[in-house]
Amino acid sequence: MRVSAEYPADIEEIAAVTHVAFAANEHFPSPLDDLGRPVEVGLVHRLRATEAWIPGLSLVARDGTEMVGHILGTRAHVGDVPVLALGPLSVLPGRWRQGIARTLLTAFVAEADARNEPLVALLGDPAFYSRFGFVLSTGLGIDPPVEEWIPHFQVLPLRAYDPEIRGPFTYAGPFMDM
Repeated sequence: MRVSAEYPADIEEIAAVTHVAFAANEHFPSPLDDLGRPVEVGLVHRLRATEAWIPGLSLVARDGTEMVGHILGTRAHVGDVPVLALGPLSVLPGRWRQGIARTLLTAFVAEADARNEPLVALLGDPAFYSRFGFVLSTGLGIDPPVEEWIPHFQVLPLRAYDPEIRGPFTYAGPFMDM
């Protein structure tokens, strides 16, 4: 499997992978947009058009020529401090439990660390993401944008993390418009 930054030619394939990945998730069903797609499909598209987009932090996984997964990191903030928001993370349903998410997360974290980002935040299943070092954000004094997210809002401190980074977490606008 090969992980690389997305290219413009990958955009439609990323949308297709994101669509089937979120449409197939029975444990955490995604709401649908006006076109009948999981909202994450439009989210990725809208994020590309914002200043939160960071070239090189939209990564795709390929097995041969087939795209099997995608992960996206965009600019967010804790108070006034720039940090990363992770999501969505998409893997083709027929390829779940084959290490693709692990491979994408590992590559993403390595790239974020290389860029001296202090932390990565996400909304997701703690049972899954804790394996990668994510912890509930409130334990580090970081408040999720929506109070009801507290049991699922997590952060991963990176090498450039400073414990003084505390306060409210703010996603890029398209996240909050979902």
